[in-house]
Amino acid sequence: MTDAPATKREIRWRIWQQLPLLVVLVLLWMMLWGSLTPLTIVTGILVAVLVTRAFYLPPVELSGRFNPFWFVVFLLRFLLELVKGSFQVAWKAISPRPLPRSSVVAVQLLTRSDFIMTLSAIVVSLIPGSIVVEVDRAGGVLYLHAIAAADEAAIAKVRADVLASEVLLVKALGSTDDLRSIG
Repeated sequence: MTDAPATKREIRWRIWQQLPLLVVLVLLWMMLWGSLTPLTIVTGILVAVLVTRAFYLPPVELSGRFNPFWFVVFLLRFLLELVKGSFQVAWKAISPRPLPRSSVVAVQLLTRSDFIMTLSAIVVSLIPGSIVVEVDRAGGVLYLHAIAAADEAAIAKVRADVLASEVLLVKALGSTDDLRSIG
């Protein structure tokens, strides 16, 4: 049994869904070459189409929801954590004391959204002091390597910080199902 051929409407919808990824890939291509010429644009489009056909990724479903207030709150918290983490890591690098023990911390996320999980992993990795080393997509768990997380209190703080970022991301960009899951 074969699948029925896609209608024109389905094809247009697939192209519309893939368009943001294609645009980002073309922009990345132009930044890598460091030029904005017709040749880099055309080759960027060709490479983007080739990459999206050769390396299939399931489409990420966006919620279609955006709350500007919570997005600003998230950005302010992110910038504060970024500055604070930078100073903490810099101090640990120049401090004469021995480096504190690090830990790999499992953080069970509140939502099951691939979109929110991806954003949470990116945010955690951008803040100095921790980096995502593993993602359990099916279980909704991020595994982080966190410096100076030697005792239970520090590990609990790492988990709380990740979950606080996730909650703000859900309030800013999450779907209504995501909002229900954070309570």
